[in-house]
Amino acid sequence: MSESRHISADDLTGLNESFESQGATDIIQWAHATFGDRLAVLSSFQQAGCALCHLVHQLQLPLEIVMVDTGVLFPETYETIDKYQAMGLTISTLRPERSMEDQNREEGALYLTREGQERCCELRKVAPLRQIRGRYDAILSSLHRSAGGARSQVPVLTPDSELNLLRIHPLYNWPREQITTYIDSNNVIVNPLHAQGYPTIGCTRCTTPVLPGEPERAGRWRHLQGQESAYCRINPTDRGGSEVITVPTELYSKLLGKT
Repeated sequence: MSESRHISADDLTGLNESFESQGATDIIQWAHATFGDRLAVLSSFQQAGCALCHLVHQLQLPLEIVMVDTGVLFPETYETIDKYQAMGLTISTLRPERSMEDQNREEGALYLTREGQERCCELRKVAPLRQIRGRYDAILSSLHRSAGGARSQVPVLTPDSELNLLRIHPLYNWPREQITTYIDSNNVIVNPLHAQGYPTIGCTRCTTPVLPGEPERAGRWRHLQGQESAYCRINPTDRGGSEVITVPTELYSKLLGKT
């Protein structure tokens, strides 16, 4: 068995600082050169995720696109995914163990309470994503600082202990205007709900349109008054706390330049 080493966020400080002057394309190409077929793209096919998928497609990189299908996504979301598949992208779909109907019958409508919502997101989003643990060493993600909140300081590289891999955020410093400009200039396919008052799009039960002047994520879990966090905790940046991953010594040396 090969030896392994731990990597924490602190270990990545120097590498993250070196990426602060790099553009999205440079970061994606570095990731592919570093991880090869142990690299994938994670996308929920929202605006930034669509921009990232388009960038990867333009670079002609044969990367698998991983997405979580909770079973209760909007029809428009499924239609958007179908269009990307028609472009030739390879999309790997992860699903919960139970249908929403079975879950409701056995546990009730979990999403109606804060505690239930956390369990529902765990069952339908977080748990399915764990299926890729061990399959990849890194995934490209579309988080960006202009989203604000817990994501306002997202670094280029973040360790994800849940999946034991490195999260890479090529769009980390893209302001919202740059994402929109890229989409418009390149005729990027996006979910039509974005044009109907949905700045972020999740499941049908827990996503509503947002009124002018409201925060971007006001439409997520709106029915839960006093919701402390408008996140499902599928991203380590949203979870907070210290995350550590274990990688082979060879990869540790390749990333950090030391043994």
